Amino acid sequence: MDKLYRELSLKTSKLTTKLYSTSFSAGLLCIEKQSREAIYSIYGFLRQADEIVDTFHEYDKEALMLEFEQEYRKCRERGISLNLIINSFVLTVNKYSIPDDLIEAFLSSMKSDLANWEFSEKGIKEYIYGSADVVGLMCLKVMTHNNPADYNRLKGNAMSLSSAFQKINFLRDIKNDTEKLSRNYFPVLNNRPFDTETKKIILEDIYLDFRDALKGIRELPKNARVGIYLAYLYYMKLTAKIKKTPTEQLMKRRIRVGDAQKLLLFCSANIRSLLGKRFMR
Repeated sequence: MDKLYRELSLKTSKLTTKLYSTSFSAGLLCIEKQSREAIYSIYGFLRQADEIVDTFHEYDKEALMLEFEQEYRKCRERGISLNLIINSFVLTVNKYSIPDDLIEAFLSSMKSDLANWEFSEKGIKEYIYGSADVVGLMCLKVMTHNNPADYNRLKGNAMSLSSAFQKINFLRDIKNDTEKLSRNYFPVLNNRPFDTETKKIILEDIYLDFRDALKGIRELPKNARVGIYLAYLYYMKLTAKIKKTPTEQLMKRRIRVGDAQKLLLFCSANIRSLLGKRFMR
């Protein structure tokens, strides 16, 4: 593949990441360059698929998702795609030997968003695995490149972190998901209203994921640890704000962490990481 086209593909994924998630992009600045570029490629691919199922309401989503999936498979076969984001992603998949089953699980979860509006306990676990856990595993594959023992040892913690992030995103976006997309990602709400008690049940589950995730973050390679720890602190702050917000307010507005708080978290993540693992909490 032409070097310039390869570079264009990678830069397209980087631009996509920066446009769609300033917080995630800021966290990636704390990760060494080679891994950072690979994670841009992963995020770009995931974001493009997510946009199809979540925002392209005026188009045939099923047809677009099918075209996206087919283009990905063609790129794996022939080694190039005119879709720059897919091209960038496949370059990363090949370089870091990202397992096919992770990608297949992700595509399956995205397609289920076109059909499932309410999830059972079993169904939501499968969905979160495909839409979030595999993302953590892909990134872990990049960060532990050439160290399969580290990957296998930290897989469970990476999945816990991804699950916590996904559940908090569900909780933050509950207004949009229920009112605009007619989706319910929390089985506890299938037969109960969203109130203080059900929010407490949801948050208890999320905090369990966070506790397990932190154990793994402390054991990450130094060149990746600060960036992931920063993301952890950001989502912990977001979770704390959601915990304090009455349920009726969560149904009216989307909770966010302010820029000043993000800057403080950035400094905190770097300082705590330098001080050592026992200061990371």
